[in-house]
Amino acid sequence: MKNPPNPFITVGYAGPQWFCDREEETESILRDITNGTSVTLTSIRRIGKTGLIRHILGQLPKNYVGIYLDIQPAENMNDFLNIFATSMINAVPEKSKPGSAIWNFIKSLRPTISFEQLSGLPQVTIDTRPGKPEPDINATLKFLEKQPFRIVVAIDEFQQVLNFPEKNTDAWLRSIIQQLNNVTFIFSGSQQHLMGDLFNSPSKPFYRSTHFMKINKIPVNEYRNFICRLFGLGKRKISNETVDEILEWAAHHTYYIQLLCNRLFATGEPLITRELWQSEALKSLRETETVFFNYRELLTNAQWLLLKAIASKRKVYSPTSKEFLQKYNLAGSATVIQSLRALLKKEMIFRDYELDGQSYYSVYDLLFQHWIRNE
Repeated sequence: MKNPPNPFITVGYAGPQWFCDREEETESILRDITNGTSVTLTSIRRIGKTGLIRHILGQLPKNYVGIYLDIQPAENMNDFLNIFATSMINAVPEKSKPGSAIWNFIKSLRPTISFEQLSGLPQVTIDTRPGKPEPDINATLKFLEKQPFRIVVAIDEFQQVLNFPEKNTDAWLRSIIQQLNNVTFIFSGSQQHLMGDLFNSPSKPFYRSTHFMKINKIPVNEYRNFICRLFGLGKRKISNETVDEILEWAAHHTYYIQLLCNRLFATGEPLITRELWQSEALKSLRETETVFFNYRELLTNAQWLLLKAIASKRKVYSPTSKEFLQKYNLAGSATVIQSLRALLKKEMIFRDYELDGQSYYSVYDLLFQHWIRNE
């Protein structure tokens, strides 16, 4: 891979040099999948789960091929098939031995192959009749099972299968997957309650079929050293104190740390000061204000008021408590519970747990949280 122009990556994966820590997670997951055990990863959004998956696929032994597919955009099984096929032909060069075999198989499905305008990467569209995607998906998995190299298929946002109009998609997939020995899976998702139910509920087909792992925030010391090293490579200076301020502002969320550090590196300033990072952070809030105003249009008044209250509080442990309701002039507890469910469904907020098991609610969009607190 070529060195990126900015070492703080906000989209995609540029290689291990630009990837922070996750050594224990990487070792554990590689050990599992190279020993035939599939893995389920879950975390809140923007912690770095997708980057970790890309990193793991890049560390696979030579006799392995990793295939990554994000099924968040998929609305049905036909979409799933098209994303799967596209991911397969993009996984390895066409002229390589594995790539040639994969391309020949995909062509046997009589697809329409186009090329994405910006990236130039091939995109596969397979036109199927109602009820036809399942046989093609089955054939695809059986094709991978017969290959002379090991396969790792990483399916991101796997909980999306629950929204497909086809009935019992998870049960059907499980019935096919459990027959495979040459293909290992990484299932990942950010809707933790759905992923937990899919893989930990005794009534579900995928119950206890994988090693279940929750991805947490990167430790402060590891991220501090990483940030200082990358700024140093670019001949920029930044103090440990300034890095700690950035980490605190970003609440240790990987995406927001990378975003702010990317902006700071792009300024070209040789010394990263408190004034500089605060200025860039404020600019990012102002640039995103239109998005925040749109939130108001998407929500009912009760939902909007609750979202603002959670953003102001940062973490809310008892959203129906009398103290919380009175402080933020919210309606009764029944209305708050209804609004909580709506905001969770819209993924405006998330529910997570402290180390002691205590649950709390927080806003997904950290920039929105800071914007509300600055108002």
